[in-house]
Amino acid sequence: MPQTAAVISGIQRMVLYETRARYFLVGCNHAQTKHRVLKIDRTEPKDLVIIDDKHVYNQQEVRELLGRLDLGNRTKMGQKGSSGLSRAVSAFGIVGFVRFLEGYYIVLITKRRKMADIGGHSIYKIEDTTMIYIPNDSVRVSHPDEARYVRIFQNVDLSSNFYFSYSYDLSHSLQYNLTLLQRPYELWSAAAPSSTEEVHAQGKQDSFDIFEDEGLPTQVVYGLQNEPYYKYVWNGKLLERVKDIVHPDWLMYIIHGFCGQSKLLIYGRPVHVTLIARRSSKFAGTRFLKRGANCEGDVANEVETEQIINDASVMSFTAGSYSSYVQVRGSVPLYWSQDISTMMPKPPIRLDQADPYANIAALHFDQMLQRFGSPIIILNLVKKREKRKHEKILSEELYPAVINLNQFLPPDHRIDYIAWDMARYTKSKLCNVLDRLSMIAENVVKRTGFFINRSDFYCHTLRPDDRWRDVGGTVTSTGRLQTGVLRTNCVDCLDRTNTAQFMVGKCALAYQLYALGMIDKPKLQFDTDCVRLFEELYEDHGDTLSLQYGGSQLVHRVKTYRKIAPWTQHSKDIMQTLSRYYSNAFSDADRQDAINLFLQVYQPSEGKPHLWELPTDFYLHQKSTMALQHNRRSYTFWWSDGVLSYLPIPYDEAACEETMKTIKVKRMNQFDENVDIYTEFFKPYELTSFDDTFCIAMTNSAREFMPKSVGVDPSPFTVRKPEETGKSVLGKSSKEETVLQRKTAASAPPPPSEEAISSTSEDDSEEDRDDEGTVSQRSTPIKLLTESGENSRTQEEIHPHPAMKEPYGCNLAECPAEEDLLIYERFARLGENQHTVEKTEQINSANIICLEPVSRFKDDSIYAVSLPQVDRVSHETFKSHVMVGQGQVRALCRDDMLMYREYVKNRYM
Repeated sequence: MPQTAAVISGIQRMVLYETRARYFLVGCNHAQTKHRVLKIDRTEPKDLVIIDDKHVYNQQEVRELLGRLDLGNRTKMGQKGSSGLSRAVSAFGIVGFVRFLEGYYIVLITKRRKMADIGGHSIYKIEDTTMIYIPNDSVRVSHPDEARYVRIFQNVDLSSNFYFSYSYDLSHSLQYNLTLLQRPYELWSAAAPSSTEEVHAQGKQDSFDIFEDEGLPTQVVYGLQNEPYYKYVWNGKLLERVKDIVHPDWLMYIIHGFCGQSKLLIYGRPVHVTLIARRSSKFAGTRFLKRGANCEGDVANEVETEQIINDASVMSFTAGSYSSYVQVRGSVPLYWSQDISTMMPKPPIRLDQADPYANIAALHFDQMLQRFGSPIIILNLVKKREKRKHEKILSEELYPAVINLNQFLPPDHRIDYIAWDMARYTKSKLCNVLDRLSMIAENVVKRTGFFINRSDFYCHTLRPDDRWRDVGGTVTSTGRLQTGVLRTNCVDCLDRTNTAQFMVGKCALAYQLYALGMIDKPKLQFDTDCVRLFEELYEDHGDTLSLQYGGSQLVHRVKTYRKIAPWTQHSKDIMQTLSRYYSNAFSDADRQDAINLFLQVYQPSEGKPHLWELPTDFYLHQKSTMALQHNRRSYTFWWSDGVLSYLPIPYDEAACEETMKTIKVKRMNQFDENVDIYTEFFKPYELTSFDDTFCIAMTNSAREFMPKSVGVDPSPFTVRKPEETGKSVLGKSSKEETVLQRKTAASAPPPPSEEAISSTSEDDSEEDRDDEGTVSQRSTPIKLLTESGENSRTQEEIHPHPAMKEPYGCNLAECPAEEDLLIYERFARLGENQHTVEKTEQINSANIICLEPVSRFKDDSIYAVSLPQVDRVSHETFKSHVMVGQGQVRALCRDDMLMYREYVKNRYM
């Protein structure tokens, strides 16, 4: 049965050549064996004229083409100079084409950096871009406001957390991409337009098949190329103008968010932990300027986070073991906003429009049912009890909306609503926030399940666990699917949301590792190398998303809620809060204008007000305000057609006629470069250095977190004290603070005198500070008392030689114990008895320590060594090797001629 494979883009490098009349964009694959040419006209002042040369050139043909172009564009025959063909820039991809008030610009990626590897598919981060004006200066029509639009457009820093891949669809989840490859053969055979004869002809021309001349059939592979999920694509509008004109290899879609990957070593077995966050390009913007939802059901700060776990010892998607879990964050799906003109740190929340039938929430959850299936679980973390209503307003509107929508859904697919005041639990001295979140996470993961692409794991049979039987999702013949998703929100969806998502991800990680056969039971403990590595990934993920939306890093982290954060963290929290307030008050408006222009929400044109002249961008994002709706959606049947018939499986992953239309299928040879992931990943055609490979440079649990001491358990699932790790978990420079953290670790119950967490971020408002009058806002270090009641000395005073204990596992300054001395004395006596020495004679050390040579050479010492004996055949072989290196080839013998003749006969005759 033919296999399926994702199509690898045939254009991964490109060079832009310039003449007075045209730009020639020459793109090639990584091996530089196939080239394509794109011709861009420079004589049109305001229009974009692109001609895609359908011919695929080899390296010799493209050199001849460029030579003819250079010769034909010189003003005089034989003249060499700038009037011919000149090389403008080298690039790795096209971001898109954009126009303001003059002509079009082309945006190219000039630098990239590899960030992750999933099944041999590389994921790159954009490091630098260039923006080139297309029309020639002779036809350029200048406009005074063009330069200002260019500056606004370039305020979107493309070198900051934009990602792309040539062979992996980043806009879809791993579950979608692998489910697509595992669909039945009959679906692809009916959809593939190419004939078998074309496959043989293509294989003969472009690839090498050693079985081709033996009469064996050519292996056919169905190459799949699907449409991206445009909600998470950020350059979709920039490529819209050329999407139907150029070959699909020229189109490269980028996502915005976060991508990080670390390696977990389990007794030498590599397991890759990857975290990908996709930020929605719909209703995108900054913190106070984008709240709630628009009229199409798109919410602000919507991010889909996916954690992928795979056994890195096997690379391919078909033979490897892959697991993923997806969760979502997003603003409360209502019409609400906050007025920032008052210059208050926390502007009051106001509901802009009444929505008695929950139409906006219905549109939003309809999107989620299509993409994730059921159940949809809402975890609402906003506050419930406030002296003055602030966050509570959102809960009072969201809960009735969910009740209203649920009455029309079938009971098995209704939306679950979980409301929990996380900020109030944090202030309480008797409640452990993370324990409560662990219980919620366990219930959520058991309901939604997770994705795994293998069904032949017997971990639950060999090491049974009661919790495994309750795991939800859908079990298939090829593994297990995640059905449904957790949707977490607070007000900003930053600090509290990130901690809640980490706890759910930690619970899912345990089930994923258990299903892959890596651990004995589906549970992970804090203070292990595995969880520390995962926590570091999630903190980087949270900081990045917080900077994009809120203008500062996270204020409250996982360590804050575990109550092991250092006391110096209080001042850092204040600085992050001030940074966030400054960004929201002074720079968010410019950032919002840049995002609107980059996403083409606003397109400049003559006769329209300029972007900076608009009093608000409300009408740009609310399309219903500009035109009347002719077809109003039903308030009772609020879901799209066909969605319920496939639940709990998401409609987007169902093998129905509508979803098959978004996929292009092509019959290809299995050795074709466009589907050969082995050649794409290992690149056997180029010289590489082992030390420069990506897998060596990525974060490694053994190198970064495992203690360097001798005799410790190397397992990443062993609980370690903070001072035992290879990497400082607490971020401390002082050893006094390290001693302090031991006493306030989360593994022990909090002491009565423990201080509450500072209320300087969006998690805690002034009203709640009044409620908790008994909680001190100061963060003072706790005095550690010895048994005698005196203050303990520092670690340096107790241990004069702390550096010796780490490498040797013992303190050399202390006298050995009496038991150790007895053992050593027995060892010395045992060494004496091994030699024939009379007990009555005086013991001579030369007789006891007698070293016998064990080398194969007759004379072998530190001073000299005898030459090894080499036979005649080995000598002749080495001599001929040296002669070949010097360019002197020996005469071929009869056996060599016969071998070469047999090769020619098999290959060409």
